[in-house]
Parts: sequence; C-alpha cells; structure tokens
Amino acid sequence: SVGYAQDLSELEAVRDNLEQQMESHTRTLDQLPTAVAIFDGHKRLVFHNAAYRQLWGLPQSFLDQGPTDSEILDRLRAERRLPEQADFRSWKAGLMSAYQSQETREHLWYVPGGRTFRVVSNPSPHGGVTYLYDDVTERFEIESRFKQMMSVQNETLDTLQEGVAVFGTDGKLKLHNPAFTQMWRLDAALLLERPHFDAIAQQCAPLAGPGGGFGKLREVVTGLHEQRTGHSFRMNRADGLVLDCAAQPLPDGATLITFIDATAQVSVERALTDRNQALIEAENLRNDFVHHISYELRSPLTNIIGFIQLLDDESVGPLNQRQRDYVGYVMKSSGALLAIINDILDLATIDKDGMQLELEDVDIAETMRAAATGIQDRLSESGINLSIVSRDDVGTFRADGKRVRQILFNLLSNAIGFSEPGQTVTLAALRRGDEIAFKVTDNGRGIPPDVLDKVFDRFKSHTIGTRHRGVGLGLSIVKALVELHDGKIHIDSAPGEGTAVTCIFPAHSAEVAKGEPATPQADSAGTPV
Repeated sequence: SVGYAQDLSELEAVRDNLEQQMESHTRTLDQLPTAVAIFDGHKRLVFHNAAYRQLWGLPQSFLDQGPTDSEILDRLRAERRLPEQADFRSWKAGLMSAYQSQETREHLWYVPGGRTFRVVSNPSPHGGVTYLYDDVTERFEIESRFKQMMSVQNETLDTLQEGVAVFGTDGKLKLHNPAFTQMWRLDAALLLERPHFDAIAQQCAPLAGPGGGFGKLREVVTGLHEQRTGHSFRMNRADGLVLDCAAQPLPDGATLITFIDATAQVSVERALTDRNQALIEAENLRNDFVHHISYELRSPLTNIIGFIQLLDDESVGPLNQRQRDYVGYVMKSSGALLAIINDILDLATIDKDGMQLELEDVDIAETMRAAATGIQDRLSESGINLSIVSRDDVGTFRADGKRVRQILFNLLSNAIGFSEPGQTVTLAALRRGDEIAFKVTDNGRGIPPDVLDKVFDRFKSHTIGTRHRGVGLGLSIVKALVELHDGKIHIDSAPGEGTAVTCIFPAHSAEVAKGEPATPQADSAGTPV
C-alpha cells in the first residue's frame, strides 16, 4: 500500500477565514432595515436576513428548509401579502424571468393594507437572484403630502392680491405669483427663465421712477447673508399707484419680496384727512361767526335793556299799569336773551382755550345763597320750592366764584323748567375728602334713556312735554365750565323719578372752616330743611 501526507493547515485557515467573513456579512445584513433574500441557481433560498423574515411574517422553520422562490410566492399569495393580480401566473412568470436576465430590475408592490414595497431583483453572474425589499410607504406618504402642500402653496400664491417674488442666494428669481407679473407689467416668458434681480429691476424702472426703491431691495437680495436685515417702505410709482414694499431674508438665504397695492387705502386716508381738516376749518368758521354775531347782538341788546330800565324809572315819566307790565315783559325777555348770548360767548371762548379762570377761595354756602337769590323770580313765577342743604362747616374751595355761581344758576334754571308747580328743587353741597360736590335734584318728569346721552349736546333742547324752553345751552355751558375746573359732572335720571345732576370739583388746598356742628339752612319759603 502506498500512503502520503498533505499539509492542510493553509486550507483550513482559508476556510476559517471565509466562514468568519460570512458570519460577519450575515450579522451586518441582519442589522439592515432592508429585507434581503438570496436564491441560488436552482431558485432555492440560501440566505435571508432578519428584516426579510419580519417583513413577510414567515416562520424560521419554513425558511430553514430552503424553499424555492415559487413556493415562497405561493405562500405569500395565500396569506394575501402580495399585490392583487388578475393573472397571478403571468405576473409570477415575469418575476421568475429575472433568473435568465442580466439586468437589475425594480418593481413597486402595492400590497393589501395600503403598504408599498420597493423590490429590486439583482441577478448573480453565477446564477441565482438577490432580492432587496424596502417599505417605502412612509416615504410615499411624505412625498404625497409634500406635493399636496406645494400645490396648496402655489394655489395660495396665485390667488393672492399681493405681488410675491422669491430670489435665491444667487440673486435669481425662484418663485413668483401672477399678481407680481401684473403689478409690474412684466413679460411672463422672461420670468420663466429665472432672471437675475437686476434684470427685473431694469424692467420695472420706468414704473418705479427714479429712486423708486429697487436699490433698497437689491441690498437685501444681494447682501451678505449674516448682515442682511428686513426692510419695508412705501413706494409712489410714476403711474400714481402707491405700493407698500417689504423685503425679508429667509432662513435658507433666499429673499422674500412683497408688494401690496395701498393706493385705495392712501386715497381714503387722504380723503379722511382732507375731510377732517375741512370740518375743523368749518368748526372754527362757525365759532368765529357765532362769536362775532353774539358780540354784535350784545351791544344793541345792552342799549335796549338800558332804555327799558330808563322807561321803568318814574323820574323819567309816569307809566300806567299796562305800560309797566309791557316794560316788565320786555325786560324779562331781554335779560333771558342776554343770558343766552353770554353763554354762547363763554362756550366760544372755552372752545378757543381763551377763558382764564380767576381762582379764589370760594365760600360754598355763600355761593349757594347767591345762586338761589338769582333764581328767586323764576321760583315765584313757577310755584316751585327750593331747598338748600349743606353743613355749616362745608368751608371753601379753590375755584372761580363767578363761574361756580353761573353753573349753579344754570342747573337750578334747568331743574325749575322740568318741575311742576308745588314741587321742590334741592341744591346740596358736600365735602368728600379732596372733592366738593354740588347736587341739584328735582322731582319732575325725568329723562328717558335715549335722551340722557344727549343732554349735554349744544343747541338741543329736550322739553319732553314740560314748560321748559330754551336753545339747549344750559347744561352744555355747565359741563364746559366744570371740566375747565378739572371737575366731573354726572346725571342720573329715569322717567317719572326726577333728575339729579352732580358736579364734582377738586378742593385743591383750600382750608376747611372749623366751626360748630351743622345747623339746618332754610329754603326760599322759610321752611327748615
């Protein structure tokens, strides 16, 4: 017999090295998210990774048997894991043709359940095919949403009234809408070529005019990325349009430019400004006219009153009773007219900020008595009682005494006009901390809510079925004089419940008189209150 020995150490080393490489490749493929299946020339499965097993839900025991490609497809079809096919046999034959092909093929499988797989079949030079399976469902959904979003964005841009243009980092046009094209009367074909900003600015120059603002926009579009800041301004075009322009750098380095047609807005603003100026001028003209006419009326009226007083003087000559009555009527009407003229002049002076208050320490109780004395004739004629309520120590406050008496006189006149014979009008004063409050109350018809907000309007007389008549200046002058003292006025009224008007003045630093406890005053009829 013949025997021989052969050193297989090198061969075993190569075999071990190859096995280690195969194990390494297997571990690597098992880590891939892509499913991998390798079939040999006999179409039997010789390798698969974990992703393949998980993708198709096939048991390990089945795969370890080395099933054929056809057997796997039949099983997957039975489990409804493959795309639905009208002619499965022809479709399957098309897949099997990869074993005779030399080219890589790619398919999209839309399997039941809404999932989409990308399948790549790569023939091996030594026979067999390697399959790669990727679940691209999420990617397709993202692409679909992105396309939908882009479509919505484009539709939105196309319907905007504002002109929109986006320029890239190279200064070339990337995006624009029809409003931009129409607003600047640009050639649509030119814009499709994605021209540079300078080319568009040159086309817009005739409308923009010299210094139209494209130089400012260019600084934002072509400036250094780190130094760019947003910029907005108003452009007055040569054709009369007014545009609000804005350039805003975008995070990716591009620049968004918008143009808003503000022509109508500016026209309205100018019209409102002109209208407001016209109203101011008309108001000033009216005040000047009223002021002038009032002065012109007061002079002859003063003469009339003087002559009437002269006629009433017995030293001039005797008058019979009827003549004396006539003289009294004329005197009364003249006095009322003079009071109205004086109120008009006061309001006109206040409107022009021309009235200067002569501030002094005003004795509150004395001022109330003086106002009551001035209204005594009206009280007697109307059969109205007056009640004055105040404390003896109400003291003084800093104000214009003449104007305070005028305020109280007008309030009392108004209250008397809205009262019925036999009713009582109350004039009260109260010191509340740093404030002095005068309150005139009547028990007349009251004021309806729809009229209450208008009682301070000038030249509006709300008689509401009473004996009160006038041109509607009494409360207007009261409000103006109170506010001139930095005071406030409130009115409370309801139909059938009378009216109360309260004027609140700041007491300033006037000292409060120290005296005995308050004692009742007396009304005009001598009745204690």
